Amino acid sequence: MKYYCIALLLMLGTTVSLAQRDTLRLSLDETILLAQKDAPDVQITQTAFNNDYWRYKSFQANYRPLINLDATIPLLNRTIEAITLPNGNDAFISRSLMRNSLDLSVSQGITLTGGRIFVSTGLERLDIFKTSTNDGLINYLSNPIRIGFSQPVFGFNALRWDKIIEPMSYEESRREYSEGMEEVALNSAALFFDVLIAQLNYEAAIRDKANADTLYAISKGRYEVGRIAEVELLQIELNAMRADADLGSSQLAQQTATERLRNFLGIREAIAFDLITPDEIPNFLIDAQEALDYALRNRSDVIQLDRQLQQASMEVAQAKAQRGFSANIFGSFGLSQTGKSLSDAFTDPLDQEFFQIGLSVPIADWGKSKAVMEIARSNEELTRLQVSQERVNFERDILVKVQQFDQVRSQVQLAQRTYEVAQKRLSITRERYKIGNILVTDLNLAIQEEASARRGYVSALQAFWLAYYELRRLTLHDFATGTSLTKNPENSLR
Repeated sequence: MKYYCIALLLMLGTTVSLAQRDTLRLSLDETILLAQKDAPDVQITQTAFNNDYWRYKSFQANYRPLINLDATIPLLNRTIEAITLPNGNDAFISRSLMRNSLDLSVSQGITLTGGRIFVSTGLERLDIFKTSTNDGLINYLSNPIRIGFSQPVFGFNALRWDKIIEPMSYEESRREYSEGMEEVALNSAALFFDVLIAQLNYEAAIRDKANADTLYAISKGRYEVGRIAEVELLQIELNAMRADADLGSSQLAQQTATERLRNFLGIREAIAFDLITPDEIPNFLIDAQEALDYALRNRSDVIQLDRQLQQASMEVAQAKAQRGFSANIFGSFGLSQTGKSLSDAFTDPLDQEFFQIGLSVPIADWGKSKAVMEIARSNEELTRLQVSQERVNFERDILVKVQQFDQVRSQVQLAQRTYEVAQKRLSITRERYKIGNILVTDLNLAIQEEASARRGYVSALQAFWLAYYELRRLTLHDFATGTSLTKNPENSLR
């Protein structure tokens, strides 16, 4: 199937696949749209966000009630075991019993203190089967309600710190998704111009080869009638051979660049590109402070630097908690009763209490905890200094990119005018050579200047568009349309 327009590619909803080698005509915008739809790099970006999304969901679950049902249905035991008798002697006794139990519990972490509270209820039935040594019986054990808590004292509160850091990590991931999409746009533009330059060089090489052959034929005729010297004919022949070699190398360069773009776009089959030169430069101005404001508002780097400061503070708090005295308090209160019937097990339940305090007091660790604490503090100070410098570098980078963008815009206009003049000069010089008014050295100089001007113009276009997409990536804002480039990555979840 042949591809006549990019819209058809986008409607297919699948990776581009061609049955035969066709030519796909694309503009720069269409190439970027195609890449951002289904390029392998986009799939990697989406998968990375998927991982971060579900990790964040797992984190959120830590702050919600955990409901758990535990059941043993049944536990059957028919064995001969060593039993200690009332008189203190041991004897092997045949045991035959079945135990069934059901427990339902709800627990909740407490972010403020780092502790946990729980509520549970349970019921257990014990069936002792009749044997030669007993008549068998049935017993029930009920725990209608049990309320308890566990609270560390002077310990590290992981719940509190996670609640600070994990949302920052998730927001950082969301912004990285948008940056990843703009990274794809920037890479698409770079590969687009690689192919375009190779394509234009190949087309120019074809023209140069045809012109060189024509001039060689004309020069041979002029040599035969004695109008030019042999050395001039040899120079023209050398130019023709050089044009033939340039044609072969430019064709190879075009094929290499085409394969790189094809692989980046995820096109599996062989295909040729016919790229449209993006010579229409959008007319807009970028204010450096405005660009910096967008970058500070949208970039993941800003969140990342704040997160690094919080993580450094967390490590200090963790080292401090592990250094000194710590305790853990556990307590519970509940009701319980036993009975030979289910109703008896819930009649006049007895209260049960449990309370425990565990202590940990370091006596001598030979300075280890102090060293760990000083390392954490030193790392915190180092992180603070590094973050401060990174902020300065970040802001300076944005301002420099804006200045460079203004410069490359003016260079495009100059390069375009230079190319137009060089083309006109070459055309006039070629015609003058045909009628014998100038020497071959003048023609060679005009050819070289036209080729240089052509490369300069396309390179200026390349520099402009790459600078434009680089600014888009750095600010996540499209200054040409005035629209935000931040995306909702949750829409890409698969």
